[in-house]
Amino acid sequence: MGKLDANKKQKETSLLDTAFNLFTTKGLNKTSISEIVSNAGVAKGTFYLYFKDKYDLRNRLISHKSSQLFKQAISQMKSSDMQHSFEGDIIFVIDNIINQLTENKATLNFISKNLSWGVFKNALTTKTNEKDVDFADVYNMIIENAPNTVKDPEIMVFMIIELVSSTCYSAILYSEPCDIGTLKPYLYHNIKHILHDHIDY
Repeated sequence: MGKLDANKKQKETSLLDTAFNLFTTKGLNKTSISEIVSNAGVAKGTFYLYFKDKYDLRNRLISHKSSQLFKQAISQMKSSDMQHSFEGDIIFVIDNIINQLTENKATLNFISKNLSWGVFKNALTTKTNEKDVDFADVYNMIIENAPNTVKDPEIMVFMIIELVSSTCYSAILYSEPCDIGTLKPYLYHNIKHILHDHIDY
């Protein structure tokens, strides 16, 4: 990477990091673009070289933060001594991500408040930078590694994401209806049911 590219990447990273800090402390609606660029130390015109508006920035941040979670989970799965299976790998990745979010409630709060299926689908086609996980690759890997043909794969992934994000948010932040440790066996049991409903074993 040349000096010019490195400088551009540094500015983009600064904008992402600054926006994340402001969004998680002040909230999206109370954060202005002027405040983001001022705290990031870049000119306002520079912001629009990377993002259309603060909602575009929010969506890119969701993609970026989600990518970091997946990247760590997949890395740990590959380096573990566990016996790999389709169901086992999916549960391992979900469990690892839940553990990361339990340790980092600011990220959990940000992603859960702003994540929608539309934003996630956008993340399938948009990488924030070359170090991010390509969600299209993850999605295709899930489908390709299934033991048989997956019926309505988009619905399957949608159901799992909605189930995990909604139940874990309440359990981790408020221990409602129980703490996350108590919830996990029920959650994973239901994820397996979703998988079985969409895959002929």
